[in-house]
Parts: sequence; structure tokens; C-alpha cells
Amino acid sequence: MDRVIFHCDLNSFYASVELLDHPELKDKPVAVCGDPESRHGIILAKNEPAKQYKVQTAETIWQARRKCPDLVLLPAHHWKYREYSKKVNAIYERYTDLVEPFSIDESWLDVTGTLHLFGGDGKALADEIRRVIRQELGLTVSVGVSFNKVFAKMGSDYKKPDATTVITRENFQQLLWPLPVTDLLFVGRAAARILGGYGVRTIGDLAAFDRDSLGEILGKGGYTLHDYATGREHAPVIAARDMPGPKSVGNGLTFPRNLMGWEELRTALSELADEVAARLRKHGLKCTTVQITVRDPAFKDICRQKRLAAPTYVSRDLTDSAMELLRSCWNERQPVRALTITAQNLVEEGDAGEQVDLFAADAIPRRDKLEKLEKAMDSIRDKYGRGAISLASAVHPEGEREDQRLPPTD
Repeated sequence: MDRVIFHCDLNSFYASVELLDHPELKDKPVAVCGDPESRHGIILAKNEPAKQYKVQTAETIWQARRKCPDLVLLPAHHWKYREYSKKVNAIYERYTDLVEPFSIDESWLDVTGTLHLFGGDGKALADEIRRVIRQELGLTVSVGVSFNKVFAKMGSDYKKPDATTVITRENFQQLLWPLPVTDLLFVGRAAARILGGYGVRTIGDLAAFDRDSLGEILGKGGYTLHDYATGREHAPVIAARDMPGPKSVGNGLTFPRNLMGWEELRTALSELADEVAARLRKHGLKCTTVQITVRDPAFKDICRQKRLAAPTYVSRDLTDSAMELLRSCWNERQPVRALTITAQNLVEEGDAGEQVDLFAADAIPRRDKLEKLEKAMDSIRDKYGRGAISLASAVHPEGEREDQRLPPTD
């Protein structure tokens, strides 16, 4: 018997969440961006009216406004998106315990074993989930229903917003094979360019191509893409609780203006370290290595790392180590465009032993106090949102707490 897999994709997620607080803007072109005051800030999300003006995610604000002079810009609030993502996934879990988040606004659901409890009709259940999310949270979602994960994702992309698309063994060739090969999951520009050289421009062209020849051209990925195009993909939906933990946890910021001087740089590092430490605690992990990446205005990157004296998930420890690395490789009079902190060589919290230093006997009690303090902050943020409380050292330069964030590595 075929599996029944859903892929649920929240529509214009960042913009939709922001519009919950601005219902008067619902019918106006709206975009969410890191820094509304900067012409060089980038668009993070846009609503449906903005899409009609061809406003694109990741283009600069000045480019978007050239297309749409009346574009309304709203600042990003990433803690809100995380909270709504949790709420949406909690709704999914009412229907199955096999919910695999793919990103903050996308999840796969395997309802094969529970579908009979909800009427036995995949499309009807998908429509019910869309109705519940719209009614309870005020958000809309597009759902793809299929017999594997790849086709379910393509179904959620097929028709938007607020739609259900069912892709079956009987109709997938008709619906999907005429689409550009770049619409297939994990076919990027480089692969598309190579495939185009062999006359492969649609998903149907890829399916008709000899599988072994694709393997010779693209390596192991060639076999995978052929399986995707022909419907042979059969990867399981893995519940979030069963997914392997992160190998590293990182956070970065590109600043609205270049930073200079140790005071500004430490403030920025403190904010980044606060976010990284919170994610480590969320996963029950400590790090034994800290890495920083510094980018100058010419987009030249310098990367440095160091081993820590003891495993930690305390933001002050991460900040101090990052600052030590920065002072060792940077001139404070040089401008900094972007910074990233990455926690590496992670260990389970329960396995994170610490060797006692007889000459620093108060180090462990001090760290215990800081751990309790930061866990208390986590509880407050979970209840009232990330902006409810911050470390004094983590106030962003010029008072800005949200900017153009580089993707987290967990």
C-alpha cells in the first residue's frame, strides 16, 4: 500500500505573521526586511500583493521599491516566527506523530498510519488542516499530498496560496514532467546548467534520461535526481524527536553599517553568543570549540577557532572566547561588515565533564550560577517571546536587535 505523505508550506510566512499585528495592511504590498531604514537591506519575505509587482526575496530594498514605490516595509521579528512555527507544528501533531520540520515554515507529515482516524481521505484531511490553521492562527498553508516526500513538496509548490494539490502515481507525469528541471528538489543552477548541456530542460527530460549516464555525469547525485523525477524516492518521514542533533550551532549578522572598535564589536558578539547559547541549551548540548568568522567591507573573510577549557552553553563564555579570537586576528580600527559565531565539537549536556582547576576553585560554582540564570531567561522567553529579556551586554549597536541574519547552522 502506498504511503500518504503531506508537505505543508506556510504561505508568505514572515509577512503573514507580521500582518497579524497590522490587519489594515492586508491588501497592500508589504515586505519584511532586516533593516527598513537601509536602502541596502534585503527583502526577507513579501505578501501576495507585493508578489504581483515581482518583488523578490533576497533583493535589496532599493530594487524592490523601484518595482513597487508604494511597498510597505516592516522590520523582522524572528522570535515571533519561531513561536508560530512551534504552534503550527503542534497542530500537525494532532494528526500524526510523524512530523518532520524541513524549515521554519515547512514540514512533512506521514499520515499513513492515522488517516483512517480522520475519514481515510488524504485531500479531505489536508483541507481540514488548512482550515484549522487558518481559524486558530490566522495563517494560510499550501499542502501537497502524495506517496513520497519529494512529490508531496512539489505538490505544496504547485498551487498557492491556501491550496491542496494531490499528486498520485496516475497523474504525476502529467502534472510534474512538463515543469522546468529546476523545480525538482535540490536541482540548483549548477546542476541545471550541466543538465542543459545534455538537452535536459524539464523534469520529464530528466526522467527519460538514462539513469546510469546521469550517475556518470553528476555522480551519486545523478542517481538520486533520476529517482526523484521518476517517483522512486522513498525516504521516511523522521519525527523531530528522532532526528540527529546538530553538529554545530552558529549565528551571524550582517550589520546596517560597518562596526569599528572593541566596544561595538563586543556588543555584536554578545548578541550572537546569546542566540547560539540559547540554541545549545534547547538541544541539551555544550560546545568545546568556538569559531568566529569576520567579514570586511570588501567581503574578505577571516576565520579563527579555539578549544575551550571546559564544555559550555553559557553566552558569556562564548562571548569572552569569541572576543579573544577577534583581538588575536583583527585591528580594532578596521571596519567589520559581518560577524558569525559557531559552536563546534558538541557534547551532550550530561556527558560534559569538567576537570577541576585547583587554582580556579570558584570557576565551576560561577558557571553553575550563570547556567541557572540563562536557563531562567530561556523560560521567560519561551513564555513571553525572545524580546522579553536580554543580557545587558547583548544590546545591539544603535538599539537594533533584528537585522539581516545569516542562516543558522542547526
